[in-house]
Amino acid sequence: MKKKLPDGLAAYRRTPVFTEETVPAGLLRDHNTKAGVWGLIHVESGTLRYVIPSAEFSTNLEPDSEQGIVEPEGPHHIKPLGPVRFFVEFWR
Repeated sequence: MKKKLPDGLAAYRRTPVFTEETVPAGLLRDHNTKAGVWGLIHVESGTLRYVIPSAEFSTNLEPDSEQGIVEPEGPHHIKPLGPVRFFVEFWR
């Protein structure tokens, strides 16, 4: 499922860097972004599993892999697979 951010968006906020120990519990269960807000998951080290249940899609995100694209209002969750460092950038 190769995706890219639509043209015309601008980054406006990002999370702190999270690790497998500091990731907020809400990111580990299904959640979504607001209408018009896209997310871009950046993995700095380790492996993060990115899951979109409604699309029956999951992939492992790593520093050298594609970034995780989060569509507006689309339920998704992540799961650290061992030690990991990542952040999420928000676009609209």
